[in-house]
Amino acid sequence: MESYVLPAGTAAPSLEELQSKGGTERLRELARTAEPAARTAQETVGPARSYAPLARRAAAPAATSGFSPARPGAQITAPEPSRTMTFDECKRGLGNTTNFFLKSRFAVCSGASFVQTWVVNRRPAGVSQFNVRVVGTIAKNSRTINFQYYFTEMVAQGETEVAAMKITTKAGMPQSWPSGARYTRGGRMPGTKTFTELSAQRTFNDTVNAKPGQGSGSADQLFAVYQPSISITPPPNATLTGDLKGNIFMLAPRWEAASYLANSTGGGNPARKGAATFSYLTALTLSAKPGAEERAEAQHINQAFLVPQDTKPYMSAKKVPGQTAADPLHRTVSARRIDDNRKAAVKQCKRYWGPNYTSGGKECDEYPFASTYEGAAEHDYDPEAQKFNFSAKPIPGDDNGAGGSLLKSFYAKNRMIDGLDDGFIVKIVT
Repeated sequence: MESYVLPAGTAAPSLEELQSKGGTERLRELARTAEPAARTAQETVGPARSYAPLARRAAAPAATSGFSPARPGAQITAPEPSRTMTFDECKRGLGNTTNFFLKSRFAVCSGASFVQTWVVNRRPAGVSQFNVRVVGTIAKNSRTINFQYYFTEMVAQGETEVAAMKITTKAGMPQSWPSGARYTRGGRMPGTKTFTELSAQRTFNDTVNAKPGQGSGSADQLFAVYQPSISITPPPNATLTGDLKGNIFMLAPRWEAASYLANSTGGGNPARKGAATFSYLTALTLSAKPGAEERAEAQHINQAFLVPQDTKPYMSAKKVPGQTAADPLHRTVSARRIDDNRKAAVKQCKRYWGPNYTSGGKECDEYPFASTYEGAAEHDYDPEAQKFNFSAKPIPGDDNGAGGSLLKSFYAKNRMIDGLDDGFIVKIVT
């Protein structure tokens, strides 16, 4: 018997295909070209990003959400991030090529397909397969992460002994930052079950909770790697070669208790303060469509993305961050730095549009946002940063205010923390 770890959703070859000339070699080639399972998502932020090689392909993103106009007199806000994910959503999100699906920072999934060929007299006599998908979700203001495991597409063809083939499922926390963190585990992991037993059980869960007070910095932030793994024990009379175990792609949980985010006191219970998220980039979506309250700001940012040479202040090599996972934005909660960023942007608005740039109710809009480390004053704090790598432009005050309201609520709802261990990007809907 040979076993192969492939992307989740890969269809097992038929016995006829395996017995055809070159059929087994094609399966081996597929396994060789598949990404090694010990990888983290490209969108990982924080220390877990450097724990293992990044996946070659970006995670499948959730569909972009639009914004409804705010009620009269009410501020527009960012949408609530998803905190649930069904098996079908995970299956569709992963497809048969992607190893991560990120619905939100509170609902993610990963998986792998395990294919076994059963060999008799050096020829394939049977084939079996099972898919494992793991969905991680976090309830609002909770420190408990629920990992739901699904064993599906369990099929066998030809001569196999799957009823006696044992499958062991484990889930470890191989690394924490800071190290030495302790976790409270729950749920009902199956341990070792036969192929037939897992086919009947299909789903089970594992929960992980980290108590506050174990993290670092003022936000009490704790980062970790969660690693599901599968190992296969063949029946006593089966001859095995190939890979008999595999790690499903790593997930990156994070816990914090930031004073500027919700549940900072735990509702009076210090053991429950703060919350968990998954340590992945997320996207702030702004609309440049007619009727959008933040339209002028979105148009300004889109211009900075597409034609930065036409923005002010002029800088020949300008390339503003926040467009890709490799170059994200980072939130700052420093009132002084936010104020310095705004002053630096206003200086350019006055320089190019004159001291009366505010006429008609306009305000100086800046990108990157004043509440990020990449704001207009970045060079003053970091001399190695490119000077003038930002854009400032007068826009209608209502649009600027709507954009600010969206950003503020985006930070809160996605639990964005201060510093370079978190990050986000910006997407413009046109």
